[in-house]
Amino acid sequence: MSFDINEYYSRLNGGDVLMAFKGSISSELISNVLEVVESKMDEYSESSKIRKKVYNVLVESLQNLYHHIEVLPEAMQKDYEDKFGILVVSRHNDRYKISTGNFISHDKVDVLRNKIDKINSMGKDELKDMYKFILNHQRLSEKGGGGLGLVDIARKTGNPLDYTFEKFDDTYYFFNLDVSIEFV
Repeated sequence: MSFDINEYYSRLNGGDVLMAFKGSISSELISNVLEVVESKMDEYSESSKIRKKVYNVLVESLQNLYHHIEVLPEAMQKDYEDKFGILVVSRHNDRYKISTGNFISHDKVDVLRNKIDKINSMGKDELKDMYKFILNHQRLSEKGGGGLGLVDIARKTGNPLDYTFEKFDDTYYFFNLDVSIEFV
């Protein structure tokens, strides 16, 4: 196991961190995170446009974490509760960055990678069309989602989704997603 969760978490804590969390993702946590980040953006006197964009992307990111977290690798179960995820919201010179991370079984890596690569290859109009298509033809997955989250994030930010998969063991990878929202 070459992937170290604590070292990874430390690396994310760059810039001006508005919120950093490592632990069990719950609906109560989601509400608290949204309140804290909204309060921090008040301190920065952000425009309503930036606030709305950050808030919307944060909601989508948290919902993705909440709905798609898998059972922890056995080696992590003694240290962390189920529904383990990482969230860091930071403010850099010209942007906000929302970083999320969670374990994913190796058999789902290629599907997720292909989905993100497809989203990243699309232009604004293509993303809009894909969003409408999913909305009109959506079937809820066993996790309750219809597949709109990542498309919606890409549409709202206008930026590629930056991601990595770090091998944890023979069964699991750690999936990291970084989303940037520029000040406009």
